[in-house]
Amino acid sequence: MAADASRMGRSFSVPFLYFLFSSLLVSPLIAVSGDQFDWDGKVLELDQSNFDTAISNFDYIFVDFYAPWCGHCKRLAPELDKAATMLAGLKPPIVVAKIDADKYKSIASKHEIDGYPTLKIFMHGVATEYFGSRKADVLAQFLKKFAAPDVAILDSDFAIKEFVKSAGSDFPIFIGFGLNESVISDLGIKYKKKAWFSVAKDFSDDIMSLYDFDKVPALAAIHPAYNEQSIFYGPFEENFIQDYIKQSLLPLLLPITQDSLRSLKEEDRKIVVTIFEDEKDENNLGLLKVLKAAASANRDLIFGYVGRRQWADFVESFEVSKTSKLPKMVVWDRAEEYTTVIGSESVDMDEEIGTHVSKFLKDHREGNVIQKRISGPSLMGFLKSKFIFQVIPIFVIVVLVVAMIVLSTKDEPVTAVNQDSVPETGSSSASPRESRVPRRAIEKED
Repeated sequence: MAADASRMGRSFSVPFLYFLFSSLLVSPLIAVSGDQFDWDGKVLELDQSNFDTAISNFDYIFVDFYAPWCGHCKRLAPELDKAATMLAGLKPPIVVAKIDADKYKSIASKHEIDGYPTLKIFMHGVATEYFGSRKADVLAQFLKKFAAPDVAILDSDFAIKEFVKSAGSDFPIFIGFGLNESVISDLGIKYKKKAWFSVAKDFSDDIMSLYDFDKVPALAAIHPAYNEQSIFYGPFEENFIQDYIKQSLLPLLLPITQDSLRSLKEEDRKIVVTIFEDEKDENNLGLLKVLKAAASANRDLIFGYVGRRQWADFVESFEVSKTSKLPKMVVWDRAEEYTTVIGSESVDMDEEIGTHVSKFLKDHREGNVIQKRISGPSLMGFLKSKFIFQVIPIFVIVVLVVAMIVLSTKDEPVTAVNQDSVPETGSSSASPRESRVPRRAIEKED
């Protein structure tokens, strides 16, 4: 009985699941005990007096720790407004809230806020920091996963199709056909932030044909955004299932962007990076097809591709310039080192591409490589590079302004000015922090 109760706590019937994923157009007014505030489905403004009450009263509350002077915070605000209405109609609802962490410093200190904006989801009072996309639709889809069951139970073809439709295309989907829920329940909890999990109890031959499996039990991994799916037939022991799930969290061939690099933070596999001049060039399709096949056969490696035109700063870290012969393949350790294969510095598109890729991988595994250091940042450095490029212009502007001031006063004697002698500018809406360049370093950006 206890085991059944535990399973019911994590699994819901399909009608309830469908209801869970459907957002209501109008959210009810919810009054929190103590009459400290009312919530109407919009972004909730918190302060010192009601922060802890909100965290304890709502099962799921997503909090934006912001500063009024922070430019990134101002750009995030309208996205949170949109996401709030998407999440308010869930059962249970996910509340979107914000607090001026620069003003309420004791709250910021308690929750270890070291930059703005910092985003955290509180689930039953327990906080988890959010590092994902800040676009309203993606953010809302991600947060819906927290309120959804760890493993959904599907009992018909209709239920399967509705589950896949409701899950969207931002995360991989795992469906265990003829698989007992207990087999993947723990992994469903472990990887809940990264994928949707379900087990299908009843389904037709049409579903078997649709997902391309011919026997049960079978575990399907589906990547709607990339039109990819694969099937795992076992063995259904936890370590084997976990290996399959970990390898299937990414598509076979990953387009390399700042957003996709973020998904690699917890990976320990090296990345085979193929660099094109223009990743959208149709002449690349043959090589991309070969790389996808190679990725399927070499799951201990991640395969990705990027165009010089799409992200020049990234590819230049691998000694690629406008005059380089492309495509070029390297193996990157995601940190500061990469290798090139001796004799395979570039891919000759006029030769047999499959043979070239096979030889590249074979030589890589045999150690016929040249070890090099990237000339740019590491993985985490690339994730922060967008912010760095935004800060540098600010720094340059500040330097120019200071230079102009110095030049305009070059005939005047240099005097020391203490902080107390600086007049207050009451007409300005900016915080004193806006005039201090070092404070900009704590702003956070996707």
